[in-house]
Amino acid sequence: MNKLKGKHILITGASSGIGEALAYRVAEKEAIPILIARSEEKLASISKQMEDHFHIKARYYSVDITDRAQWSNVLEEILRSVQTIDVLINNAGIGYFETFESSDWKQVDNMLRLNLDALYYTTYRLLPIMKKQTPAHIINIGSQAGKVATPKAAIYSATKASVISFSNALRIELKNRIYVTSVNLGPVKTAFFETADPTGRYQSNVAKYMLNPDEVSTKIIKHLFTGKREINLPFWMHVGSRVYQFFPRLMEFILKTAFNKK
Repeated sequence: MNKLKGKHILITGASSGIGEALAYRVAEKEAIPILIARSEEKLASISKQMEDHFHIKARYYSVDITDRAQWSNVLEEILRSVQTIDVLINNAGIGYFETFESSDWKQVDNMLRLNLDALYYTTYRLLPIMKKQTPAHIINIGSQAGKVATPKAAIYSATKASVISFSNALRIELKNRIYVTSVNLGPVKTAFFETADPTGRYQSNVAKYMLNPDEVSTKIIKHLFTGKREINLPFWMHVGSRVYQFFPRLMEFILKTAFNKK
């Protein structure tokens, strides 16, 4: 049975990386993707490929979701166009690797606005219509950095820890009326690092450990409309985060070299 057929699935950050991979997986399952990103050119290209390969016509909207007024207007347009949102995937995010003291505050503000404010607002606006659906599911893309904070990622780690906490609290508040899952990932081979790590040093050091967006998207799709609280990838980082909870000093000592590869 195809549980996704005909479902409306809204994906932020859909023009590349995990978001793009998810969009194709969704179309493959005969769901109706609603794609959100800033680049209209990329969204149009993805939409055309979906129609050519899967005969699915995606809806797409070019918008900066950190612009509250602009995003609010687009959300109104979406809600007028479709009667249901069955799945919300809060995927859009950004990071910059720098010590907190040396951070550019504009970059800090960018992380707070996209990783947190936009995610909260999108969820807030779509909750009322999603509560009318059975089943419905919210997927929040967190990070293993939200479980084990590392040097040169103080703000990024803090935003992702907040995403995990938000997901946990929201799940309890909704009392299983809407499934809520946080997806906590290690490094993924995406354009994220073009901004986070422009020198390429960190990518080079962790290349053999990096996840593939297709692998991640497949895992997420597998767990849609289930009671899965968290998806943690890769497994060894998940184990490390559990050990960190009980032996933080030991883990920081063991992983000190790895932490400073950024």
